[in-house]
Amino acid sequence: MLDWSHNAFYQRLLLRALPRPCRRVLDVGCGAGGFAARLAERVEHVDAVDRSARMIEDARRHTPGNVTCVLADVLVDPLPGKDYDAIVSITALHHMPLADALEVLAAALRPGGVLAAVVLPRVDLRREWPVEIVAMVGHRLLGVAFLVNRLLRGAPTFAKEHHTRTSMPVVLDPPLTTREAARVAAAVLPGARVRRLLFWRYLLIWEKPLPRDGNPAAAGPSPRST
Repeated sequence: MLDWSHNAFYQRLLLRALPRPCRRVLDVGCGAGGFAARLAERVEHVDAVDRSARMIEDARRHTPGNVTCVLADVLVDPLPGKDYDAIVSITALHHMPLADALEVLAAALRPGGVLAAVVLPRVDLRREWPVEIVAMVGHRLLGVAFLVNRLLRGAPTFAKEHHTRTSMPVVLDPPLTTREAARVAAAVLPGARVRRLLFWRYLLIWEKPLPRDGNPAAAGPSPRST
């Protein structure tokens, strides 16, 4: 009864990161389409991709007409579009090699576009133990507040669905800590910002640079050394 969805809680953080104007958005790892539906209220068109066929079926039932739901693995299959104003993702990038995913997604952004992702980090108790303690206490306190709101108003607040009902994959040990993810992001996307969020997530934000001297290649990610 006191549990609630951190993913739903952080949707508004990504909504605030959308650039203006913002007409077309790619939602990576869209799941059942809840966030894609919220995006569709703010932008002209949303491409929502997920590599789970069941999730895409659910998303097609739960999203409006300006959302195109596509079964695809972004590291294997072609993306449904290019030159996106924004690319967003909630707890999907830790299922992929981060550097490879960032390169693919950066290439699909228009210059000046924004990549914004909420990602699950690996636990780093040595450096983040104060945050972990505050998160555990805060999770229960907010759970009580949300429960009271639900009882008084009858509306669910950041309702959480169990993974056995959604078939969404569960990662118990993500590969990168927040600090490691920040190093990877900085190497691939100079200027990327990564910061730890309170409730067991980190936020990655990158704005694709505008081309210099009319050279579109200058706006892309830095090539990795081999």
